[in-house]
Amino acid sequence: MALLPMDHTMTKELVMNVLKMAYKRQKPVKGVIHHSNRGVRFASNEYLNLLKQNPMISSMSRKGNCYDNACIESFHGILKRELVYQTKYKTRPEARKSLFEYIEFFYNSKRIHSTIGYYTPNEYEKMHYSSLV
Repeated sequence: MALLPMDHTMTKELVMNVLKMAYKRQKPVKGVIHHSNRGVRFASNEYLNLLKQNPMISSMSRKGNCYDNACIESFHGILKRELVYQTKYKTRPEARKSLFEYIEFFYNSKRIHSTIGYYTPNEYEKMHYSSLV
């Protein structure tokens, strides 16, 4: 598994690279909904064209409505409380590795989530796809 791209600022190129990596890794079915906020990176023609090429449906938050992004805001809060605020990083590569390991090896694989029946995200995803067969 490749580490996610990381930069000092969130540029259009950065989010496009992350989307390409996610698409390659997950290989979503046609019509998967890609939800984002209304940030300039996600509203750019290049980004929207990339969604169409892959083919994903773009869904953006309503202007000024933070509740539309409640799931990702909750994830960011958990990530900060459980890892970021507990750790002093000396270098950007150290932070990148730590975040990757937390998400891939703990959050998705070991940490149970009440909103999905006390399963891990990986377990829940497997159950979802096996129910489609």
